[in-house]
Amino acid sequence: MSPNFTPAATRALEAAQLWAHAEGAAEVRPVHLLHGLLQEDEGRAAVLLTRAGAAPDTLRRAFARHPPIDAAESRPSLPLSADAAAILDLARELAEEFAGERVVASEFLLLAILRRDEAARRSLEQLGLVIARLEELFLAAQGPPLRLEEPLHLAEPTEQIDTARILDAGANRAREALRVIEDYCRFVLDDAFLSGELKRLRHDLAEALAGLPPGILLAARDTRRDVGTALSTPQEQERRSLWAVVQANLKRLQEALRSLEEYAKLLGPGGAFGGRATPHLSAALEQLRYRSYTLERAIVRGAPARERLAGARLMVLLSGSACRASLEWTIREAAAGGADIIQLREKELDDRRLLERARQVRRWTREAGVLFIVNDRPDIARLAEADGVHLGQEDMPVKDARRIVGPDALIGVSTHNLDQVRQAVLDGASYLGVGPTFPSGTKDFAELAGLEFVRQATAETSLPAFVIGGINSQTIGAAVAAGARRVAVSQAICQAEAPQAVARALRQALTTMTNGEIRMTKE
Repeated sequence: MSPNFTPAATRALEAAQLWAHAEGAAEVRPVHLLHGLLQEDEGRAAVLLTRAGAAPDTLRRAFARHPPIDAAESRPSLPLSADAAAILDLARELAEEFAGERVVASEFLLLAILRRDEAARRSLEQLGLVIARLEELFLAAQGPPLRLEEPLHLAEPTEQIDTARILDAGANRAREALRVIEDYCRFVLDDAFLSGELKRLRHDLAEALAGLPPGILLAARDTRRDVGTALSTPQEQERRSLWAVVQANLKRLQEALRSLEEYAKLLGPGGAFGGRATPHLSAALEQLRYRSYTLERAIVRGAPARERLAGARLMVLLSGSACRASLEWTIREAAAGGADIIQLREKELDDRRLLERARQVRRWTREAGVLFIVNDRPDIARLAEADGVHLGQEDMPVKDARRIVGPDALIGVSTHNLDQVRQAVLDGASYLGVGPTFPSGTKDFAELAGLEFVRQATAETSLPAFVIGGINSQTIGAAVAAGARRVAVSQAICQAEAPQAVARALRQALTTMTNGEIRMTKE
């Protein structure tokens, strides 16, 4: 007897198998379930149908066209058709809804057939059945639902142990993956912010799981009998690079958190632990999973930016009106002196003239072999086929700019304090502008972030950071001493009589003072 069905319902299912075999069917269909239910003349299903208008002798004539084969014969069990399986699922739902039970009685099976199978319903209506009367009789027979002042928890110890075993495995996978990713951010990227975020995530996971009954996870652990320990694929035993290790463990972390979140839903009232565990664990795990997605973006999106800008030290911010000579000549001279990136900052041109200027600069920078960034305007950057866009704190968010410039473009963000640095990293910025550091001859600042911010920002993140604001041959030494490895300059080059010489001197100062070492992050 199936533990999910009453004896009468079980006999009906067995009879349905016999009817299917008698007809030579390859699977049990809804009509066979109906045959099985009506096999017992005095069964609950037959009684309900009779009281609802279908005469017994009419039912017998209609559903006895093929006598069942001998039940004593050994016959292989036939599979359920998709419709028949759906009827059994609906019967379970009806039993839960009307009786508050998980065991399906024959009347629930009958009602499920009538609600799910239109052909069966029409056949019975043609035999005199009044569906509305049947449902009325059915509801009257159920009586008022049983209500308890206190919830009744009948979960078996076996279910508790099985649930705890799954949670233990998921918790171990999540913690292990977090540690692997944290080690990469700590020892390969030297990134204090990402390492700290991963450590906080690991500690928050431990705190969330602390709400489980003491000792339950270890009590459920059974590594020696875990069939999964012997299952593996060649890919699991092979990692081609440090980056491959990180990517695999980012996915391992998210899969583990999802498994924990789903099975933690059993810990609330009525679940495997009878409400003794925290009912909010699943929701807490869901938030941890969302945080892991944000960190994945910061780590993964930062990798190509670090690689692409690994050798970039000098960015030059130019506008046609600020340059002493022509913009084209200044770009060529700066590039020849070692500038790696040209950023176009035109605040006074209308859109038509700005786009025309940007397309000219794109052509000149491509010929010079340097990257081209447009300030403030992702739309212009895209139309001019620039390499990226630079955004200020008052400009549109990185997310919206990314929708315009696409997945591969560089997006820089100006930052003036440590909170803005952290936000830009999590938002998926490709690089940072850090400053203003010194008074500038091209822009008035209400407040300088200063050298202390340079120290904080460069110690906080491994994302490429260009120190900006008043950088020239006199101030670059102090900037580098504070941690600057990249700088963005404007007046020092665009107003110089010999931009190439100034660019070369600034580049040389950066190279000499930092020993020429900027880490690449993608192995």
